[in-house]
Amino acid sequence: MVSLSRVVAQILVVEDEMSIADAVVFALESDGWSVRWLRLGEEAIEAALAPDVELLVLDVGLPDINGFEVCKAIRKRSELPILFLTARGEEIDRVVGLEIGADDYVVKPFSPREVAARVRGILRRVKGARAAETSNVPDRDGGASGPELCDGVFTVDKQRLVVKYLDVALTLTPQEFRLLAHLVEHPGRVFARSHLLEVIGAGTDAVYERNIDTHIKSLRSKLREVDETREPIQTHRGFGYSYRTDAL
Repeated sequence: MVSLSRVVAQILVVEDEMSIADAVVFALESDGWSVRWLRLGEEAIEAALAPDVELLVLDVGLPDINGFEVCKAIRKRSELPILFLTARGEEIDRVVGLEIGADDYVVKPFSPREVAARVRGILRRVKGARAAETSNVPDRDGGASGPELCDGVFTVDKQRLVVKYLDVALTLTPQEFRLLAHLVEHPGRVFARSHLLEVIGAGTDAVYERNIDTHIKSLRSKLREVDETREPIQTHRGFGYSYRTDAL
């Protein structure tokens, strides 16, 4: 029996190749979601802002404007989860997609069931994050609404979705925010890439572990713009990453 929460979720699929779109739409509808299909990126920008749309499945190679431009336009106005479909296997395209705010990507050729599984994973993460944010709302008796964590290096405010590094506010993608906040909340603890993939809501297959490397690379670049002498995110080869407050 399909749960009501999944029936009301609408997925927007933007793909100009009819055969691919039909397969993806069928797989998603079989999972119980309502699906709307569009062919053009310009149409998708406005359609993605509709209140009933919960996730966007977005092809990179659209006939009018590419999916990267669509993603950037949406990110200026919304944190809607975005899953890229791409025929481009080069790392540079995957890096660009993740750095501009995509939640995950699937490289063609792919199984439509894989796309449906990625969608399920992203929406589980989003619902979990919303529940966590709700649980952190101050009570009526005047609970503090200030930062949840401040260690002298980072200030993490999950209610306002802001991270400050050495008192400088960072401009982060949703995935970078979740990743950095998780590391800062557990100083000194080494996290495997597979665990960090779960934190950001991406796929946990080994092939997708490089997503974490991409996000870490982007985070380090942004942190070095503030202070190039520090290296707070540490690499543990063969294991994963950790946050060290004393790393210079």
